[in-house]
Amino acid sequence: MLILPMLPAEAADVTAGKAKAELCIGCHGENGISQTENIPSLAGQQDQFIQWQLVFFRAGTRKNEAMKPIVDQLTNEDIRNLGAYFASLEPAKSPPDDDPDLSAKGAQAAAGRRCASCHLDSYAGTKGVARLTGQREEYLVKALHDYKSGQRVGGSQAAMTDVAYPLSAEEITALAHYLAHL
Repeated sequence: MLILPMLPAEAADVTAGKAKAELCIGCHGENGISQTENIPSLAGQQDQFIQWQLVFFRAGTRKNEAMKPIVDQLTNEDIRNLGAYFASLEPAKSPPDDDPDLSAKGAQAAAGRRCASCHLDSYAGTKGVARLTGQREEYLVKALHDYKSGQRVGGSQAAMTDVAYPLSAEEITALAHYLAHL
């Protein structure tokens, strides 16, 4: 009988991830904090979530013309290292809430759609589920509209489509505002 030894998974190298992340700075910002409209911040994002999104981009399941030439050159090791690197960074600080009434409507939408059941009560995400708190507001609006329309695919697409589809434009705006300002 042949017994195959169980080999431990390769540990990710945060330093190598930081070096590879030089490719990401132009869009996702210094230290993973985006300053560009409709481009998400990656700092503090969940390791597995980053890895899965990069795999989806590389496989062509999730489409983005700007990402395609970058992910095509990434190895599996690069993807592991990038996930570890961005997860190790301090997330962007949420801006002060300039519209508490809109946030209250967003909190109501989040509760009604049970967002915390996947993204946690803190909306910091877990494992393969995205961190939402402090994310760029206009990016969250775009992402929710993309899920609602079926444009965004890959990973949790079915669950997110079910969540986003019944949301009105006003609820999407309120939900994005609420999450961005937590």
